[in-house]
Amino acid sequence: MLSLSAGQLEAWVAQLFWPFVRIGACLMVAPIFGARYVPARMRIVIAGAITLLVAPLLPSTAGTEMFSATGLVITAQQVIIGLALGFALQLAFEAVAFGGQLLANSMGLSFAMSVDPLHGASTQVLGQFYTLMVTLTFLALNGHLMMIETLVDGFRTLPVGTAGLGNDGLWMLMKWSGQLFSGALTIALPGMTALTIVNLGFGIVSRAAPTLNLFAVGFPISLVLGLLFILAGLPAVQGSFTTLVQVAFQAMTAMQR
Repeated sequence: MLSLSAGQLEAWVAQLFWPFVRIGACLMVAPIFGARYVPARMRIVIAGAITLLVAPLLPSTAGTEMFSATGLVITAQQVIIGLALGFALQLAFEAVAFGGQLLANSMGLSFAMSVDPLHGASTQVLGQFYTLMVTLTFLALNGHLMMIETLVDGFRTLPVGTAGLGNDGLWMLMKWSGQLFSGALTIALPGMTALTIVNLGFGIVSRAAPTLNLFAVGFPISLVLGLLFILAGLPAVQGSFTTLVQVAFQAMTAMQR
């Protein structure tokens, strides 16, 4: 007759629970998976399926009780690791959206707002357009599969335990957060520079013809030229986003070493 002790059952549950916590925390804030329109039950199902696939390949955590002080520390560390990995990748998407908002402010589209299904809040239309474009690019490049692969590989370089990210990992995450602003400027700076030149031209015209209503004339011209700049710069936006995602995956891998 097969007999199981409480310690054996707890060890088996711990073998699944701690990887599930890290994977679930990552999917909670990761792009696409962490969007508001993705039901929480779907995230749990995906995290559970990934855990069942990778748990037999992970190092054993036998000897550590789940409900002990050490077990609580391990659980907290897995949550922090998962959130950090998902946040690092999410920054690449936020940089593109931020760049679109900067460009929209320069061309007079700052008032064009709509509900963003990714965040559940009202954001500028141009930022949403860039976000949708890079999301499709991310899926076309199998970025979601690369994210899962990077997350699973991290269990070998940073196994389940009380160590966590450490000071080096947290400092690397802080340094990577600066890409939110540098990446946004990389995307928006060409269009903003061109629109600044256009506005300088309007300033010269206003000095030459003070009676000309620049708001009635300049706004449509700025809007049309801005849309043309956006159309011409779409390949560059995709290229910048691809570079940001590659650097994000490198940061995720480095944090787990």
